Amino acid sequence: MTIQPATDHRDLKTVPIQADFVVVGGGLAGVSTAITAARAGLRVVLVQDRPVLGGNGSSEVRLWTLGATAHMGNNCRYAREGGTIDEILVENMHRNPEGNVYIFDSILLEKVTAEANITLLLNTAAFEVAKSDADTIRSVRAFCSQNSTLYDCSAPLFCDASGDGTLGFLSGAAFRMGAESVDEFGEKFAPDQAYGELLGHSMYFYSRDMGRKVRYCPPGFALKNIEQAIPRYRDFRTSTFGCRLWWIEYGGRLDTVHQTEEIKWQLWKVVYGVWDYIKNSGKFPDAENLSLEWVSTIPGKRESRRFEGDYLLKQQDVIEGTHFDDAVSFGGWAIDLHPADGVFSAYHGCTQWQQKAVYQIPYRSMYSRNIGNLFLAGRIISVSHVAFGSTRVMATCAHGGQAVGMAASLCIRDGLRPRDIAAGKKLQELQMQLTRVGQYIPGYRFTDPEDLVRKGRITSSSRFQLSDLPADGPAQKVDRPFGQMLVVPAGPVPQITFIADVAEATTAVFELRTASRVPGFTFDQTIETCEISLPAGQGHPVKLCFKSTIDQPRYVLIAARANAHISLRQTEQRVTGLLSLTNRFDQKPTGDIGVDAFAFWLPARRPGGQNLAMQIRPPIDHFGPESVANGLARATSQPNAWVAGIDDPAPWLCVEWSEPQTLRTIDLSFDTDFDHPMESALLGHPESDMPFCVRSYRIIADGKILTHTCLENHQTRNRIVLEHPIRVTNLKVEILQTHGAPAAIFDFRCYAGSLRLIDS
Repeated sequence: MTIQPATDHRDLKTVPIQADFVVVGGGLAGVSTAITAARAGLRVVLVQDRPVLGGNGSSEVRLWTLGATAHMGNNCRYAREGGTIDEILVENMHRNPEGNVYIFDSILLEKVTAEANITLLLNTAAFEVAKSDADTIRSVRAFCSQNSTLYDCSAPLFCDASGDGTLGFLSGAAFRMGAESVDEFGEKFAPDQAYGELLGHSMYFYSRDMGRKVRYCPPGFALKNIEQAIPRYRDFRTSTFGCRLWWIEYGGRLDTVHQTEEIKWQLWKVVYGVWDYIKNSGKFPDAENLSLEWVSTIPGKRESRRFEGDYLLKQQDVIEGTHFDDAVSFGGWAIDLHPADGVFSAYHGCTQWQQKAVYQIPYRSMYSRNIGNLFLAGRIISVSHVAFGSTRVMATCAHGGQAVGMAASLCIRDGLRPRDIAAGKKLQELQMQLTRVGQYIPGYRFTDPEDLVRKGRITSSSRFQLSDLPADGPAQKVDRPFGQMLVVPAGPVPQITFIADVAEATTAVFELRTASRVPGFTFDQTIETCEISLPAGQGHPVKLCFKSTIDQPRYVLIAARANAHISLRQTEQRVTGLLSLTNRFDQKPTGDIGVDAFAFWLPARRPGGQNLAMQIRPPIDHFGPESVANGLARATSQPNAWVAGIDDPAPWLCVEWSEPQTLRTIDLSFDTDFDHPMESALLGHPESDMPFCVRSYRIIADGKILTHTCLENHQTRNRIVLEHPIRVTNLKVEILQTHGAPAAIFDFRCYAGSLRLIDS
C-alpha cells in the first residue's frame, strides 16, 4: 500500500526522451515519415494523440486510403504511390481484401512497432513547444491521458504531420487558413465567398442487417425535417454507408480547428437525424431489418491550416504539370473542392477537375520557411487552397511523408537543416535515396552510381514479345468507345489485328490515339483513323494498317468508336504493362477556370478488364531484361519491365560481370499492379495478391551458391541484405512461381554495402 501525505502541489510524472527526429501526428503521413526515417537509422519519436494510427484511414474515421489512382477513375495510369505506403497497402490487400478497418489498424501498428528505432506514444497530445532561438524548436511537450504522464521530446529535427499543424502553430511557423483570391496567384478556380473558403469535416456511419425487424428511437438531439434541412436528402439509400457518404459534411464556415467539437455535434445531429428519417419516415421499407451499427465519435477533418514553405504549390502547377528540379513526390487526385456549407449547401457536394497526368510536388513545400528545423508532412504542406484540393488525400500525404523521413535522415547524418538540402548534390542524393526505397518521382530517371547491376551484362531465359494473344476471354460489346493501350516503338505502327463478332453489317471506325503529355495516359490526340467494312457474322479478323509513324517509344491507344453492332473478342492473358480502356465520360469545364477538356479512358477492375485478343506484326519487343536497369520501376512511357515469355517453364534473370564483384544487398521490384488503388476500407476486392507479382523465387550466385530463397512473396519490393558480403561473377534470379501472369521484374539492383544511411 502507498500512502502519500497531503501537499499543496504535485507535478505529473515527466519522462524526458532524446531522439534524432520527433514526428507529431500518427496519420498515414506521420507513419510513413517515421518508418522511413527509422529504417534509415534515425531514433524517432512518433507522437499520436489518438489510440490508433492512421488518422482518417483508421477505424475511428474509416475513410478509404486513396491517392493519385483515384478509384481508377482518372487518366493517371500506374499511379499508386510507391515505397512505404505501397508496402502498407499491398500488405493490407494480402491480409484484408474485405476492407476490415480494424485489420488495417493492426497492420499500421505492426509496421510501426516492428521498427526498433521508433518510440511510439499513443493517446499522447503535443501541447507545448520550447525553442532554443526564434527559428529553432528545442523540444515538444506532450501529455498521455491514459498513463497521466508528460513526455519532453527533444531532437535536432521535428516534423508536423498532425493535420491541424499543432506543432507548427505553437512554434510560430507562418501559415494560411482559408482560400486565396483569384488575384493573388491567378488561380482561375479559386472559389468565391458564396462557395466558401474551407472544406468541412465529415462523419460516417455503418448499418447492419439483423435478419429481423429492428425499431429505432432517435436521441432528442437528432435533426428533424431532413427533407427540408438537407437539399440532397434524396441521395440517401439504405445500402449506402461509410465513406460513400463523404458529403455528410459541415463546418467550412467555422474555425475548423477550434470549433471542431461544435462541428462534431452538428454532424452527430445530422447522422442520427438521417437514420431516423431512413427508419421512421416510411419511405424506406427495405430498412426494416437494419440497425445502426456504428457512428464515428470524431469527425474526419479535411482542411484547416496550411503552412508556408519556400515554395507554395498552385493550381497551375497541378494542372500544367510544372517541372521542379527539387521534385520528391507526386499527386494525381483531382482538384476537389467542397462547398463550405457542406450537407446544408444547395451546391453539389464537391466540384472536381482533373489534370491530364500526375504532377510533381517539390521538396521546398515540405519544410517551414521560418522555423529552420521543422518539416511539414500531410495535408498541411505549403500549397494554395486550390492545389490543396488535390494534395490533401491520404496516399499522397503518405508519399510526401516518405520524402520528409529520408530528408531528415540526410540532415542528421550531415548536420544540416531542411533548407540546406533543397538544391545541388544534397538534393540529388535525396532523390536517389528515395528511389532506392521505392519512391516514384515523375519525370526522373536515376542512374545509381553504386548499383552494380548497371556494370554487368543482363540476360534472361526468355522475353515476352507481344505478337499473339488468344481469343479465350469474353466478348466486349462496343456500345461506347473501347480500345487497347499498347506500347509501340519509334517508327511505323505495327499491323494490328483484332477479332470481331458483328450482329449486322456495319462499318467499324478505329482511331490511333496518343497523349499530348508524355509520359501520360490522357489519349487526347487522334493522329489517324481507319474505317473497315464488316459483314455480319462471328470471328471476323479486323486488320488495322495505320500509316502513321511514332516519334518515340510510347503508349498509344487503338480505340474503336462506339458501334453497338460490334463486339471485340478478349483474352484472359494478363501481361504487365497492357490495359484495355473504355471512354467512360469526358471532362468539359464551363468557362475559363484554368482546366482542360479531355476524355477519360478508364480500365475495368478485375475480374473484368481483359485485354483484347490480337495479333501484332512485327511483334512488339519492349519487355527485355535490359529494362530492369533503366532507372524506372513502373510503367511510364514504356512498361519498364522484364517480362518472361508466356510459355517459359523456368524463367530466370541473370547479371554477369567480367570481374568478381563484392555484394551485400540485393533489391528486387516486382509488379503489384500500380494501376490498382487498393482502397484500404469498405470496398472489397476480388483478390488478395496481384496476378503479375512473383510469388516465389531463389537467388543463386556463380551457378551454385544459394544466397536467398523466398517462397511466399506478395510485396512490390524485396530487399535482401546478406549476413556477410560475397564475391561473385554472376547472380541469377530464378522465378519459381507467380500469382498468375507471366513473370515480371521492374528493377534489379545490387550493392556492395547495406545501404543504411546511419548506423545506430
